[in-house]
Amino acid sequence: MSILSRQSTVAGPAFNRWLVPPAAISVHMCIGQVYGFSVFNVPLTQSPAGWTIPQVGWVYSIALAMLGLSAAIFGKWVERSGPRKTMVTSCLCFCGGLLISAVAVKLQNLWLLYLGYGVIGGIGLGLGYISPVSTLMKWFPDRPGMASGMAIMGFGGGALIGAPLGVRLMELFRTPASTGVAPAFAAMAGLYAVCMLFGAALIRVPADDWKPPAHSLNPTSTQSTHTSYVTADQAWKTPQFWYLWIVLCMNVSAGIGILGQASKMCSDMFGVSAAVGGGFAGLLSIFNMGGRFFWSSISDRTGRRTVYCIYFLLAAVLYSLVPYTQHIQNRTLFVAVTAVIISMYGGGFATIPAYLRDLFGTGQVGAIHGRLITSWSVAAIVGPSLVNYISTAQIAAGTPKAEAWNSTMYLMSGLLLVGLVANLLIRPVAHRHFLSTTDSK
Repeated sequence: MSILSRQSTVAGPAFNRWLVPPAAISVHMCIGQVYGFSVFNVPLTQSPAGWTIPQVGWVYSIALAMLGLSAAIFGKWVERSGPRKTMVTSCLCFCGGLLISAVAVKLQNLWLLYLGYGVIGGIGLGLGYISPVSTLMKWFPDRPGMASGMAIMGFGGGALIGAPLGVRLMELFRTPASTGVAPAFAAMAGLYAVCMLFGAALIRVPADDWKPPAHSLNPTSTQSTHTSYVTADQAWKTPQFWYLWIVLCMNVSAGIGILGQASKMCSDMFGVSAAVGGGFAGLLSIFNMGGRFFWSSISDRTGRRTVYCIYFLLAAVLYSLVPYTQHIQNRTLFVAVTAVIISMYGGGFATIPAYLRDLFGTGQVGAIHGRLITSWSVAAIVGPSLVNYISTAQIAAGTPKAEAWNSTMYLMSGLLLVGLVANLLIRPVAHRHFLSTTDSK
């Protein structure tokens, strides 16, 4: 087990730090398959057990909830153990969860499916999500926003590979007696295991005294990378942590509520076919992925606080414009407005690790990040629930289906303004909270 220890992954002086992004992306592209799980929903309902869409939908919800919980619970262990052991553990959990899910489908056992993909696979999601991000920021102290954006862009793009892969594998294994879901899960487990273990083998951490060539800390950063940091337990007690929790929660609530209903919303508001609505949802996924890299890289120049102000102000205005695009039936303007909104939703995800690094240092940024993304778990419930229940209530009250989404757009603007206030309240963390690296040895 020594090859998995943190000490065995310390890079030598000749190591090229640009080998680390492919290692991080290889893991995030695999676990990002969770965003493409919906391709299995209908085939799973065609099983002899007679599972329903709501029953199958809980698999996805449990997996995302466990992502946030496991990241929070195991964050400190991730920092102690290092990225290689964490990434191998993530592989075992995520790919093992897929294998258990294959058995569950074969046995027609829904609770085993919840355990496999939802609980065990969800733990793999949480471990695989935070470890590469933390490592990348240690390698790129001069460009932490770009570094976190590279990895989290991979997670956002996981569905672009995972969804068509799942469809193709089900077509390959489908028989008159089987939908092909079980062997598809098993095959994906093998393919993803190879890719994730490649990332684990390639990953390295910098030596304590390492600095990048022509090193100069970004002027927007508020804390030195190597001299001091705030522990996860101490960060939990600062107001800055909770302001950032609100920032992420509001950004995600607004974005995920629309992203989850993009196809239906487009069809209802403009009367387009389901196929066109599905194409619109796919387009938003591309902007979601691209925004993660673009906006997080911009934050290295503007500073994290400034770029979040742009997110919240611009997105609030754009959400308020969506009803107008429906009123004038301008589909092009609607697509352009929502694409920019979703790019900033993705950017908010990718920029938050660098924001944490600026405020708390890199010492335990992975553990702090793990605790912060519990806000994602909350937002994943709040955002879709608000959008779904309000639009449904509007239709029930007699509002035309094309206009039923308008009030939710104004509500999303309100949530973003709450996030703006929380962001404006953030100040540098007081020095008394910091622990010197020399004190921690």
